[in-house]
Amino acid sequence: MNESAVLTRYYCTAGSGMEPLLVRELQEKVAAEEVCQIPGKVLFSSSAGINTIRGLKSAERLFLLLKQDSPVTLPAHTRPAQAASVLQHRLLTDSRQWTDAVMTWSRLQREMESRGTEFNTASTAERPQMRMDRNDGGREVKEESGDRGRRKRSKELREEEIVEGAEAEGGSSRGTSEKQTPGKKRRRVVDEEESVEGERQEERGKLERCVEEEMNEESSSERKRGEGEEEERKSLTRGRAHGLRATEWVGVVEEDEDVGPVGRETTEAAADMCSRELIHSRTKMAAIERSMEPAAPPAPTFRISCRCSGVLARHFSTQELGRVVGSGLSRLLGWKSDLKNPQLEVSVYLSSDHSIVGIPVTRFPLAKRSYIKSPGLRSTVAWALGFLAGIQPGSRVLDPMCGAATILLEAAQEHKDTHFLGVDLDDGQLQRANENITFADLKERIQLLKASCTELPLASASVDAVICDVPFGRKFNTKTYMADNLPIIITEMERVLRVGGSLLLLLSPQLSCRLKKLQAADQGGGATRTQDTEPQPGPPPPLSTLKLRDTHRVSLGAIDGLIHSYVKIQT
Repeated sequence: MNESAVLTRYYCTAGSGMEPLLVRELQEKVAAEEVCQIPGKVLFSSSAGINTIRGLKSAERLFLLLKQDSPVTLPAHTRPAQAASVLQHRLLTDSRQWTDAVMTWSRLQREMESRGTEFNTASTAERPQMRMDRNDGGREVKEESGDRGRRKRSKELREEEIVEGAEAEGGSSRGTSEKQTPGKKRRRVVDEEESVEGERQEERGKLERCVEEEMNEESSSERKRGEGEEEERKSLTRGRAHGLRATEWVGVVEEDEDVGPVGRETTEAAADMCSRELIHSRTKMAAIERSMEPAAPPAPTFRISCRCSGVLARHFSTQELGRVVGSGLSRLLGWKSDLKNPQLEVSVYLSSDHSIVGIPVTRFPLAKRSYIKSPGLRSTVAWALGFLAGIQPGSRVLDPMCGAATILLEAAQEHKDTHFLGVDLDDGQLQRANENITFADLKERIQLLKASCTELPLASASVDAVICDVPFGRKFNTKTYMADNLPIIITEMERVLRVGGSLLLLLSPQLSCRLKKLQAADQGGGATRTQDTEPQPGPPPPLSTLKLRDTHRVSLGAIDGLIHSYVKIQT
């Protein structure tokens, strides 16, 4: 079966408010099944390849789900030792589950490495490719095994012996031998490999012949059993007294067909001796095979990453929880802990609602984009703006305050047949945007323009979507400016947007309230207009041609932001 066709259980972490968008992306891109959404996480099953799943844009990190269970409950006055025992019993009782999970994790690492990537929770310089043997308590087993590994090691040893012999020669013959060493080494290696294989075939042939002789002798003894048992025992005694070996008795039987009772006894003795030699040969061969098997590498090293909240946090701190889980895992599977450079990381999250244990699939977060040189807005939120805009092939998309062009880069990665325009008035921001676009090799599809967002040098109804992260907060120091100029900015965006186009705005809670008040005033006829006053000439009030579709609250780190999604319904 193809590795990518195996149904595997994962979970992704997501920023606050991004969980519904992650669910939609999972269903559209990886055909996720059994999707379960909880605060900050989305659990799902998928048979898609790991490189496809690793391309999710709305997720923060990707984990292989090892265990999902109900919350761990402890009485109020539980002793620490008893609490640790209860916790280990809930999380670490099934060693088969752990070894199966690590086998799956190793398969995913090989699948990623086959594409030339190095996303791993361990240091790739020290971690060999491995698989987990579910019958050996979770120990790693290298991919090279069996005859192939043994031939490789014996070949290396023989080459070292050849080189040492060549170095031991002196005088003029040394130069000649060094020139001939590569050819000689190849011939000697081939000859010795054929010799080893011939010896193995000979041993197998001996065992097969011995087994065949034993079966023939047993059938012969059964036909003649019951005749002269006392005489046969006396003959056996006489034969052993004369020191006759089993091979000599066999020779007598082959020369004389009319053997009589003594011959039958000889046959029994030969069969008995052959059986003993067979057992001895089998034991010897098993010992040889065991000695030639590669030595199993040490158990993998691991590190526990814990988060604990709710009632359980009263009994354990994060460090204490890590020690309890780590010590239990070491006793269960024989693994060794390594806090600095582990081969494996285990993530444990315990709360009053659920218990989740997983293994990170990638070394770096999915939210860390390899195609962005100077990040600006959080990449997952930037992707969400383009996703909610519903961009179609051939569309023209505008960002009137592009900054470092993070939103345009995320949208351009998702929509290959779309043209983008970034506008900004700040030379420093335009320089950062140009560096990012050049780094992502998207200069052919993303153009930059220096202009003001209040006076866009574009024709009316000339773009299909407008996406904008309106600056706010201490970072931009534009709180008063944006609040006062928001109606003018929104009006200019409405002008260049075609009918049926989308307008996506990322606002602070304060600017969101300001925008809602403007929309309510326009729908109610305006605070300054009455029934007797006539409309004043000039541009229409802001949001008069826009319809609010939905609002999403997302986390931006220290603060939250609100995404307003509008559609233009009239000119």
